[in-house]
Amino acid sequence: MSLTAFKRALWVYHLNTGSCNGCDIEILAVLTPRYDAERFGIKLVGSPRHADVLLVTGPVVRQMVARTKRIYEQTPDPKLVMAVGNCGIEGDVFHESYSLAGPIDQIIPVDVYVPGCPPRPEAIIHGVAMAWVKLEKSAKQGVA
Repeated sequence: MSLTAFKRALWVYHLNTGSCNGCDIEILAVLTPRYDAERFGIKLVGSPRHADVLLVTGPVVRQMVARTKRIYEQTPDPKLVMAVGNCGIEGDVFHESYSLAGPIDQIIPVDVYVPGCPPRPEAIIHGVAMAWVKLEKSAKQGVA
């Protein structure tokens, strides 16, 4: 399936909940001319109120629990959450840290997982495409 077959652009809000920034650098690489995700209509936005997808990196530290929930609630429906990187999925090297509240899916519901430490830009683009498909299906069914 071609990414250009979708009916609208996909706006993504990036939320770092306590990562080491390895995943964040790879997310920025997705936007560079080499990968150029914007040609597919994938665009980072500066506010969760404009986003279709929350792209979350890192394990959720205790100080980010309330903020993460608030940002999730601010994102309009239909919305999807992507957990990017092993830390956000399972805690990885930080899993026994005293400052963690847990992986992302213990705080907010996650729809798409992109594993890796850090995941390659191609994997991130594939994860966004999977989120796009889920979003299109939910729009057709009228369910978020």
